[in-house]
Amino acid sequence: MFFEDIAVVGLDLAKRVFQVHAVSAEGSVAVRRKLRRGKVLAFFGTLQPSLVGMEACASAHHWARELQELGHDVRLMPPAYVKPYVKRGQTDAADAEAICEAVRRPTMRFVAVKSREQQRVLMWPKTCDLLVRRRTAQINALRAHLAEYEIVSATGPGGVKALPKLLHEEQDELPEHARSALFPVVTQRGTPTADRSVGGRSPRWAPDRLDEPSSRNDTRYRSNYRLRDRSGRSRPRPVPIGTTVRSVARPDAAT
Repeated sequence: MFFEDIAVVGLDLAKRVFQVHAVSAEGSVAVRRKLRRGKVLAFFGTLQPSLVGMEACASAHHWARELQELGHDVRLMPPAYVKPYVKRGQTDAADAEAICEAVRRPTMRFVAVKSREQQRVLMWPKTCDLLVRRRTAQINALRAHLAEYEIVSATGPGGVKALPKLLHEEQDELPEHARSALFPVVTQRGTPTADRSVGGRSPRWAPDRLDEPSSRNDTRYRSNYRLRDRSGRSRPRPVPIGTTVRSVARPDAAT
């Protein structure tokens, strides 16, 4: 198959099923179809060199490089600049049409296609930023939960490092379900709330974790609905009863 009249293509990226919207030089719609991930390159290989527009989202730079090798002029656009061209509905077909329309605008601002080396360099600071945000969220959550039981540590890095030891010393003051909830937060690797061995040496102090909770088979965890795994077998999913009434201050007063 060879589409000689296609001039501009809007490609809506996805994990498995992509959406294509192509128009001719006169502006008439030539192709409007879905493509499986494995057939994207084969489809664009049948086209003459065209202007291809995509949103600058996940995997966009990869596909841009692949299509550039096929001779296409690929341009990436910020999703916020494409959104005003969506006519109605949040569908893949509408998004692809909006991309095809936006890429032809003379005042549109584009994102430069990054090489594999550029993405490798940029991946490190982004990953570090992600880990810092996750660590900060865990620390704030742990401090807030412990403050409800009058367990408060000093501010700053020193107070954060003292949290596991303080929590170990005061764990008898915590209900069993509170210990069960806080146990994975304290012992999770990659957080500053747990001392890690350096160079094979043991941590500075031994009691750096709570006692393993024994409430996994507690009757409060009810299998109130079932899921199916990949093999098709039905399996129960435990759901804490607290997820149902967590926003009700007085469950007996709710009507």
